[in-house]
Amino acid sequence: MYIDLPTKAGAVKNVFTLDLRKTSGLIISLIMFFSFIYTAHANDAQSDTRQLMQIAEYVGADYPSAVANGEVINEAEYSEMTEFSALAVEKTRQLENGQAAVEAALKLQKAVADKQNPDVIHPITVELRNILIKLSPAVSLPSELLPSQQVQALYQQNCSACHGVKGHGDGELAATLDPTPTDFTDKERAMNRSLIGLYDAITNGIEGTAMVALSHLNEKQRWSLAFYAGSLAFQDNKGTATVPAGMTIQDFVSNSPNTLLSKYPTLDNKTVAELRSNPEPLFASNDPLAMAKQQLNASHKSYMAGEYKIAQGQAVSAYLDGFELAENALDAYDPKLRKDIEKSMMAFRQLTSQSDKQDELTALLEKTNSQLSQAQDMLSADTLSDSTLFTASLVILLREGLEAMLVVLALVTVLVKTERRDAVKYVHAGWIIALIAGVATWWAAQNLISISGASREIMEGVGALMAAVILFYVGFWMHSKTNAVAWQAYINQHIHRHLSTGTLWGLAGLSFIAVYREVFETVLFYQALMTQSAVSQSMSIVSGFVTAAVVLAVVFWVIIKYSLRLPIRKFFTFSTYLMLALSFVLIGKAVAALQEADLISISSFPVDFTLSWIGVYSTWEGLAAQLAILVLSILILIGIGPFGKRETA
Repeated sequence: MYIDLPTKAGAVKNVFTLDLRKTSGLIISLIMFFSFIYTAHANDAQSDTRQLMQIAEYVGADYPSAVANGEVINEAEYSEMTEFSALAVEKTRQLENGQAAVEAALKLQKAVADKQNPDVIHPITVELRNILIKLSPAVSLPSELLPSQQVQALYQQNCSACHGVKGHGDGELAATLDPTPTDFTDKERAMNRSLIGLYDAITNGIEGTAMVALSHLNEKQRWSLAFYAGSLAFQDNKGTATVPAGMTIQDFVSNSPNTLLSKYPTLDNKTVAELRSNPEPLFASNDPLAMAKQQLNASHKSYMAGEYKIAQGQAVSAYLDGFELAENALDAYDPKLRKDIEKSMMAFRQLTSQSDKQDELTALLEKTNSQLSQAQDMLSADTLSDSTLFTASLVILLREGLEAMLVVLALVTVLVKTERRDAVKYVHAGWIIALIAGVATWWAAQNLISISGASREIMEGVGALMAAVILFYVGFWMHSKTNAVAWQAYINQHIHRHLSTGTLWGLAGLSFIAVYREVFETVLFYQALMTQSAVSQSMSIVSGFVTAAVVLAVVFWVIIKYSLRLPIRKFFTFSTYLMLALSFVLIGKAVAALQEADLISISSFPVDFTLSWIGVYSTWEGLAAQLAILVLSILILIGIGPFGKRETA
């Protein structure tokens, strides 16, 4: 069926006088009038393409009931197919830049006239719809659907009288209607119908049928009904599917399941059915906070079913795959709310590891979802200010880039000071390869493989741990040479020999580890920030990034310039402090990352505090690791026992 939406334009009456106030009023009125005309034209164009998409989809879905094996099996249906294919040609000729659509429509009309089999007709309708999708503006979608109970109530109030209580097309009025109402549970037909087709039918009604426009419902209610009607043929598939890489919610609503299967090679029937039955992952994939809520709800459901290990894993995912990607923007907007959500999510995760906490977990779920909804409202594109985006962008790069830069800088200055400038290129090679590898890993995660938040944290935690151990050793080694009498002899006898036997690649490796562990997460944070902003706000994010890069470059230049001027003893003393401080910071971040990945337990410290810039978090495990580094550093610096300075090499 197709929808014909008439447009109405009111008459405009103007009176011209020489009064300046009236003249200015007239100009404003004319501007508003022409704006209205332009908007109406744009809306008409969108309406035309959507009507054509509806026609093409209807022909593709219902043609099998009209023709089989080259013979007409239902004259009324075939007459309708002939009428619609002719209408498709007529309307495509009215489109701007629609020549490809006209050619596809003519091909469809000829195939219908020749009574071709359905397996010939369907690909043509798909081709026509794909052309029309490109010509049509992006579909306006809500950020989330209504709760299932509310949607079911809407369906019973507005749809069940015709389509039946369960969508079988057998409602109380069905027998009196011609054509009969659609059976939403007919899976074969559902595989050829898109959600946007259902939405358009709900929004505009269907001419020539009993389907009227449900104009009294708002957009969110209509989309919720469309998703619900589109799910009724797939109720046997209740799982939670993972959205295939590269597929957007726009793709999902604009294409039928069969089209999606041909468009995305990694997609299978089970995943399509699960996404139709439970579309929450589609909305969550575009919104980190929606993902957090989805995983928390899934965790609560698993916990209530007694699946405590699964519940704990889902609670971890709620933070790592969801909230963590939005916390930078939220921290720039409301640091207190960010901390409150972190505390709630940590408490939720800890409860999932204990049995008989159903009431507490349910209450905490409600509280945390409320906090996340508050954060969603704050971080919507309509409310997130340019200054907030600038600050978040600035903080992301400064926070993630500073410690990596300091490690690279320390390695470079040591090599320069020890007269091995030729080895500096290995350090530079390490961080340059890390930049390339980090971006490549991110691209692969978006298009080829799935890297969970837990995997990301394990990578970061292990990298930080390795870097902390190596830097601590280097700090200890440099301190032992601070007062070396035979320092120059040591350089001549050892540095040149050791740096020519594989140590150069070791330096490159340390440089790589220090940078790679930050790059991948930084890219993810910026990607999440972009999804929380309007297109017009991109410059604010770019400005924050550039400002942070300039600050890091200045810091790098200042330290390089002045550290190299220091006498050898002061240089090594400064470098010792820097290395030990970095190892202190990195060991704290390593423990925190491995805790977030659920590899190390979390025992909260009685006093709640966080100093993320220096890697201090209020858990006994993290503080114990940093205390160990601190004690060993003090022993090194005051020269007790085996940590004392040595005068010779």
